[in-house]
Amino acid sequence: MSVVIYHNPRCSKSRQTLALIEDKGTPVTVVKYLEETPSVATLSELLTKLGFSSARELMRTKEDIYKELELQNEQDEQALLNAMHAHPKLIERPIVVNGDKAVLGRPPENALEII
Repeated sequence: MSVVIYHNPRCSKSRQTLALIEDKGTPVTVVKYLEETPSVATLSELLTKLGFSSARELMRTKEDIYKELELQNEQDEQALLNAMHAHPKLIERPIVVNGDKAVLGRPPENALEII
């Protein structure tokens, strides 16, 4: 099974994580999630694979759009998932997936746990 990374090439942690995976010789599929926005169902699956109990754990809470949408006050998980789908900039990065497991590449070495 191939490893998948939800990647933002402009993010240094994302680039470092991808390089670490490639240096290990692990086949990797790169999903540029800002261009290929994950569906709400995919985001929900990622939460499960990451072991997160709330969509907020996968959100970049310091993004301007987070504040503009007043998501800090949002309690509905579906609304948080919908916001990440509509505004993929809100999705924390990078996410590395291997089968039924996933980790955030913060720090990049986290990816080594599942590859």
